[in-house]
Amino acid sequence: MAMNIGWIGLGTMGKPMVRRLLEQNYHVTVYNRTIEQSTELVDLGATAVRTPVEVISKSDCIFIMVSDDQAVQEIFSGPDGLLKGELSGKVFVNMSTVSPGINRSLAEIVNEKGATLIDAPVSGSVMQAEQGQLVILGGGDEKVFDEIAPVFDMLGKMSIYVGPSGSGNELKLIINSLLAIFTQGFAEAVLATESKGIKLDKFLTLLNNSALSNIFLKAKGDILTSGNFNAAFALKHLAKDLDLAKQENILRDMGNLALQEFQSAAVHYGNQDVIAVKKSLDEHTPS
Repeated sequence: MAMNIGWIGLGTMGKPMVRRLLEQNYHVTVYNRTIEQSTELVDLGATAVRTPVEVISKSDCIFIMVSDDQAVQEIFSGPDGLLKGELSGKVFVNMSTVSPGINRSLAEIVNEKGATLIDAPVSGSVMQAEQGQLVILGGGDEKVFDEIAPVFDMLGKMSIYVGPSGSGNELKLIINSLLAIFTQGFAEAVLATESKGIKLDKFLTLLNNSALSNIFLKAKGDILTSGNFNAAFALKHLAKDLDLAKQENILRDMGNLALQEFQSAAVHYGNQDVIAVKKSLDEHTPS
């Protein structure tokens, strides 16, 4: 289905996703709070606008990829927000990892105006976004989800319809809760090897050739080896997701412990990669 795409949010995930759509000759209209973020994409063929509402008239399907509930609410309800436009027949796809509740409430609002909102958060980080290897988790109207599947195919290796509105975000929060537990466990194992005088490279070699080997451990091991903690997935965002999971009654014993640890770590290491939780753990590990 040929369609004009609108895209709101050109951060570390949004920009490479738009780049992929432009490479496939989609016409994309973009908005970002700091318009300078759109310069590269305009050079590649995108059209940049200065307010969210301007995206409406130029787009059939509007994708949103921002950091939190507040940003989503502002995009829809702000002075120049999406709700100020003519919404009839439009499709909104919220790919942000936010609370299931905000997707449900916005879906009801836009439905009253003749539009549809799908929640479609993604599993994967910057590298997967660049390579089109994300996994997309859908909630909302299944027929509409299927209609925009060709766009999802440009962005990810798989798109999965989960259930009613909010379901995609519920599953994403479950996945990220497991990710936090896994990350903390890996960090604690690294600290244990260091405390026993075992070299990191030997531990990682064993791990990467064991039944526990996976892409995530390899990537985080590379960060620890290099000492470059530039964020593929910022620690502060994982702490935010754990807090949302807590509000949704998703967390149990290990999840609640991870929430405490990541919230503590975010104070000093929030802009670094999630594996920077090791630094925080190290600081309060008994000598």
